[in-house]
Amino acid sequence: MTPPLAIRTLAAMTSLSPQTSLSRIRIGSAPDSWGVWFPDDPQQVPWQRFLDEVAQSGYEWIELGPYGYLPTDPAVLTEETSRRGLKVSAGTVFTGLHHGEAVWEKTWAHVADNALLAQAMGASHLVVIPSFWRDDKTGEVLEPDTLTPEQWRNLSSLTERLGRRVREEYGLRIVVHPHADTHIDSEENVVRFLDGTDSSLVSLCLDTGHYAYCGGDSVKLIETYGERIGYLHLKQVDPEILADVRANEVPFGPAVARGVMCEPPAGVPALGPVLEAAQKLDVDLFAIVEQDMYPCEPDRPLPIAQRTRAFLRSCGA
Repeated sequence: MTPPLAIRTLAAMTSLSPQTSLSRIRIGSAPDSWGVWFPDDPQQVPWQRFLDEVAQSGYEWIELGPYGYLPTDPAVLTEETSRRGLKVSAGTVFTGLHHGEAVWEKTWAHVADNALLAQAMGASHLVVIPSFWRDDKTGEVLEPDTLTPEQWRNLSSLTERLGRRVREEYGLRIVVHPHADTHIDSEENVVRFLDGTDSSLVSLCLDTGHYAYCGGDSVKLIETYGERIGYLHLKQVDPEILADVRANEVPFGPAVARGVMCEPPAGVPALGPVLEAAQKLDVDLFAIVEQDMYPCEPDRPLPIAQRTRAFLRSCGA
């Protein structure tokens, strides 16, 4: 019999090791934790409210989120973030590089807009998310869920090309984000991607929630491929909802609407051990909180963000 949520939450908190000073970890949050998935959507909170509330929650760092949600004029965005005591860690782009040269120019145009804004805001990273093989809103299957050998070669070579060009033109480091319902998801596919790409050009944004959603062990990945971990997204999944999602092959978007991504520390993986493993890498890492909640009521994110920040402080972050 599964213990009730309150007992699981207490167990997760008490299973943490004694507080460690996570001096190399820089904690932040993102529009995603306020239910923001799209540049413009009536179900999302206005960008001004997001900035107000993320600062009110005690975070110093933010990501840009979907391009166009926050102001794209650097002067405006600098004024808006500075007066709230916020700084930008990264921008985010979506790519489908396994499709090969045919998508390169369109991809680069999208990347360049994001990279230019991220650079202007003093960010150091660009989070790269692979395209979905099924629609994240409707669940419609868009293409096969596995790649051919040629598509794997395209994905590896063009991601390296992207990493080189982003670094040369914008001074940013790309970090590729394994994600549910994409082709970089499970441990097998993440390891294949890492083994097939140049470590000097391509690093990983390890999202603890997505990796657990797809069956991976974040601590194991950090301990095994530590030199490839360039960035963290902190997230947990509810194991009971996840079991149902897997059993019924529920697409990611509807799974989020069911609450599969839950408030820490009620889910898995335990974030204390993940942060401790990351600290042992002895490099500076951003750890950005992302609790997928699209869609959500506008008053829901703030108290969750405040509790999550307090929990992470209890972990030493």
